[in-house]
Amino acid sequence: MIKQKKLTLSIVASLAVVSLAMAAPYANTKTTVLDKTFKTAGAMFAYTEFELSGEPLAEALGLDLDTLDPNAINEPTEFDYTTGIESYEYSEEAMYALNYQSKMGPHLVNGLLNKQRGGNMQSLAKRFIHFAKVTGNDPEIIPLNMHPTALPYISGLPEFASKVDTTTVNSDEVIVFRHGKEKKIRTSVPAYLRDYKTLSWKESGMDKTFNPAAFGGALLKDIMWAQDFLGGMHVTLTDEEVEASSSTMDHDGKHTLGVSSADGVNGAILTELSHERILYMQEKLGFNGQKLGVTITPKYNAKKNPIWFANKVAVTEGKRNGTKSVKTLKVIESHSSLRDTWGVLWPMSEFYAFSDQRKNNKNQNPAFSSVFDGDPFKKAPSKNTDANTKNNIKSDDAFSVASNLSNMLFQNMTTLHFNKKAGTLVDRYDGKQGARVTTFDAAYSMEALRIFQRVTDALPVGYGSGEGAASLETAQGKKAIKLIKTQANFLISNLKCKDGLYFDGYILNKGVVKTKSIGTQFAVVRGLTSAYLATHNKKYRKEARALMVAIEKNMYDKDIGTYVDASKEYTPYSIGATSGGLRDAMQHLKNTGNESEPSLELKNLTDRFTRWFQLVINGNSTTQGAQLSEWLLDTGEFVDAANKSDNNSDKDNVTSITGNNTAMTMAAKVKLSK
Repeated sequence: MIKQKKLTLSIVASLAVVSLAMAAPYANTKTTVLDKTFKTAGAMFAYTEFELSGEPLAEALGLDLDTLDPNAINEPTEFDYTTGIESYEYSEEAMYALNYQSKMGPHLVNGLLNKQRGGNMQSLAKRFIHFAKVTGNDPEIIPLNMHPTALPYISGLPEFASKVDTTTVNSDEVIVFRHGKEKKIRTSVPAYLRDYKTLSWKESGMDKTFNPAAFGGALLKDIMWAQDFLGGMHVTLTDEEVEASSSTMDHDGKHTLGVSSADGVNGAILTELSHERILYMQEKLGFNGQKLGVTITPKYNAKKNPIWFANKVAVTEGKRNGTKSVKTLKVIESHSSLRDTWGVLWPMSEFYAFSDQRKNNKNQNPAFSSVFDGDPFKKAPSKNTDANTKNNIKSDDAFSVASNLSNMLFQNMTTLHFNKKAGTLVDRYDGKQGARVTTFDAAYSMEALRIFQRVTDALPVGYGSGEGAASLETAQGKKAIKLIKTQANFLISNLKCKDGLYFDGYILNKGVVKTKSIGTQFAVVRGLTSAYLATHNKKYRKEARALMVAIEKNMYDKDIGTYVDASKEYTPYSIGATSGGLRDAMQHLKNTGNESEPSLELKNLTDRFTRWFQLVINGNSTTQGAQLSEWLLDTGEFVDAANKSDNNSDKDNVTSITGNNTAMTMAAKVKLSK
């Protein structure tokens, strides 16, 4: 996908045209924040769904991305702006808040990769300077006082620990339309856009625990954006994006890595963070029910000697290089959870695809190959890239680690968490299988398995997961498809209610859990659509369409103006599922040919998505909505030099980060009411 991306790391605002948002329908709907805690796993999962429901969705539905401008509010349409700007950019901004600003975890300087290079600030600085060089940048593009966090904690309170530095360091002009009239406004560019020193979060709000799904959520976010940023190359002198024609194109003296220079360096840093994260999991977090740090190799056999990632590992912080490190680890919840397993399998598979160096993969993007050709990231050993998987060896390069852990996680899903007799995945394994099935996790496991199958069979994933590429038809790929079918059939046979909705869970040998939440419904839409895409069996599309009709009939509240269940609450997981489910409906379930279901007309679906996002995510005032704040520039927010107290300059009801002293993240729980 060729597009000119915005420079998020820059402090330079462009001359732009701004129009005021019109008054939103359902202005009396209230979206109250019940808990503003940032919960890493759910929030970063949701922000990945936001990313996919952003520019990729808008473009897939026919939008020319060049027509989008963050300062042209609700243009070309409110749906286009909601998806292509707000959904997309909120996703990116939250990633930077966690990775670069929050200090919610140990610093990359004290990681395993930097230890190999010297283990100090100088060796890390050299690494980042090299990233700038290979992407055609001056190192000064990298913000000051970053705290690169590869190992994020499970949760934190996203309030700033000190007063944010809003000192004006630059200024520019924008053109705005107010009441139909054009007006020039001088804007201020604050210091915090360039220097992150005052953007760290309150230490007292952090739960200093490692959790696999939290690592997985952050990994998924980082890898999806890294693939976006490094999915092409650019002309070094002009910064013009071009398709990569070969993996050595960056050696010609004219081209450098990344779809732009800014995106390239950002993608390289995200890849480094991701590499550190999965290497740490491989080397430090393998657990066999008795001890941490158990060796995981490509010879792993889940049936004989199961190893998993414990659900919660408490961290005692240390201090090295003048900043955070890991001093000790202690398992506090030892079981393997299905949510952790699919929550890591999905991004691990994406990383596998991104770094894939297998010689029999004819579908790899040459731009990706150039990233992992030894500079800036290490090549995999030849034993790990030939067609014989039985001779694979343990290594520390990105592809080898992703391959090793993907294999482990897939085996754990199919062995530790799959109950053959019942024909379903179960939530828990702690030496023996549990009996509970959570519908949400069983459904999303099908999407994780679909991505794993595509990766194993060398089919494109990320933004480019369409049809047409030649499959390797591997044994693991076939096994994944079989499990997807089995799980989909179990949900349809056992969890579907008479009203067409799905129950939240099932206890083996007892029966259903008789609640029906909004997150479950859209998760099942995602799962059934995944089953349809993986198997091409139209039965699953029919069932997914039927569920969308049932959601419209039973969960659309005309007074509130969007979908709600009995609780009228949303969490990051249900927010992510709703975004993903509605996207699947627009792309794969909408009426085609002779189909005429009113609720599945594309116009209805785009309207439903837009209003859901505006009510649940943005809210009807700056104190409402799941999105707690937004960064400047890329989402239309700016600082009016004449009125610096206006912290909602784009009138979208989401304040800038200084408006409520809170990072650009998602609340843990909101409730809708009249």
